[in-house]
Amino acid sequence: MARVNVFDTTLRDGEQSAGVNLNRLEKIEIAKQLERFGVDIMEAGFPASSQEDFDAVKEIADTVRNCSVTGLARSFKSDIDAAWDALKGGAQPRLHVFLATSPIHMTHKLKKTPEEVVDIAVESVAYAKEKGFPYVQWSAEDATRSDYDFLVHIIEKVIDAGADVINLPDTVGYTTPDEYAKLFKYVKEHVRNIEGVTLSAHCHDDLGMAVSNSLSAIEAGAGQIEGTINGIGERAGNAALEEVSVALEIRKDRYDFHTGLVLKEIKRTSDLVSKLTGMQVPGNKAVVGRNAFAHESGIHQDGVLKEATTYEIITPKMVGIDSNNLVLGKHSGRHAFKQKAESFGFELSESKLKEAFRAFKELTGKKKEVTDEDLFAILADKQTENEDVPKYDLKAFQVQYGSVNRPTATILLTRPDGEEVEKASTGEGSVEAIYNTLDELLDEEVHLQDYQLSSIGKGRDALAEVYVQLTVDGQKASGRGSAQDVLEASAHAFLNAVNRTLHIKPTNVKEVQL
Repeated sequence: MARVNVFDTTLRDGEQSAGVNLNRLEKIEIAKQLERFGVDIMEAGFPASSQEDFDAVKEIADTVRNCSVTGLARSFKSDIDAAWDALKGGAQPRLHVFLATSPIHMTHKLKKTPEEVVDIAVESVAYAKEKGFPYVQWSAEDATRSDYDFLVHIIEKVIDAGADVINLPDTVGYTTPDEYAKLFKYVKEHVRNIEGVTLSAHCHDDLGMAVSNSLSAIEAGAGQIEGTINGIGERAGNAALEEVSVALEIRKDRYDFHTGLVLKEIKRTSDLVSKLTGMQVPGNKAVVGRNAFAHESGIHQDGVLKEATTYEIITPKMVGIDSNNLVLGKHSGRHAFKQKAESFGFELSESKLKEAFRAFKELTGKKKEVTDEDLFAILADKQTENEDVPKYDLKAFQVQYGSVNRPTATILLTRPDGEEVEKASTGEGSVEAIYNTLDELLDEEVHLQDYQLSSIGKGRDALAEVYVQLTVDGQKASGRGSAQDVLEASAHAFLNAVNRTLHIKPTNVKEVQL
């Protein structure tokens, strides 16, 4: 059975999802979980895009030891220099450099001739090797709309220059499984120096075929698949790695391939990415959706009770769903709480463990039973909270409203400089009143772009979770907040988004695709 490498790009392509902006601590937490999940290569970001992204990539490379950490670079020496400086301390530093090869991209985006594109590609790969990268992956952006013979020519040249991996991305999600397989077979058959070089598949889901295309590429000779957790990413997203890996496992009769992924880490990885990005997993999502193992039909329920395999081809246990959960309550101690945190994969410092335990105890005073979803929310929030950065802090709030009176919100706030300020304002609704008041208290110019409300867990006493997208002084930011009270969660989400921007410089690169 052949081994297929898994290249995860959740922290780079996944973060290009609309409205997603992870902070450094969130990226590091996801990186640690991806390492537990067993990915072979982790694309930690785009170091040349901003100082913040550079710092995050560097810290991830210095932290992760059990997989290769890579960074994306355009075919510019400055990008490659930034990537090397960020990655050189890693256990297995690797560069991912790309250049468009389709006629439409070369003509309208690059404004280069095919010959010039070949020269640029060769120069970038050669420079990366000279710089010291032991592994260089070169990607032909928009490969599926490129001329096959031109692809063969440029691939031969970049391999001669030192490329170790050749990636053939379906950048715009245009291709079909049979077409994608044909492309891989053509490259394997016609590139004279392809022996010893790994072919990689990177699929987008614009036509809903990213997973199918990835599986087709594996059958056609791809030794590496690229994708993201939950399939997040640019536009309609990328191939969902949990779906590809489980398909290979379940359909061993068809696919004589395997990955090194630890499948029981799937649910935990999915939950963490969903929580930190604010991108909820649809209930009917394959493998990790909340309905994936739910059976509504009486006939189905009867069959599953008699023999699970009648209607379940994937067992909950396979992907890390444990029905025998230890339930914590108001009498649970710190030791049990710490054990639960570790079972979720969180390694909290003493100070953060103390804060999380205090938040847990406060919640047990309001809820009879604290669910795993509640605990996960508390732990994720505390673990990714930057304790050392001055920020806006909500001290108290009060909202007056009714069927006759216009809602009025009064808020007491601590500013980043430590000053306490208080104001009151009105709005058409209670949430708007809170946000209008916060607008008056903040120095920054803030505009709300999106507001999403969901519940954590079930029941009348379930926590409310609010996710917002804002522009703060023209900079996009997202934030989340959870509380038993919807209005309190709304205020926390707003401030969480604003606080993220206080010490972040705008990105140097407006847009990157692959």
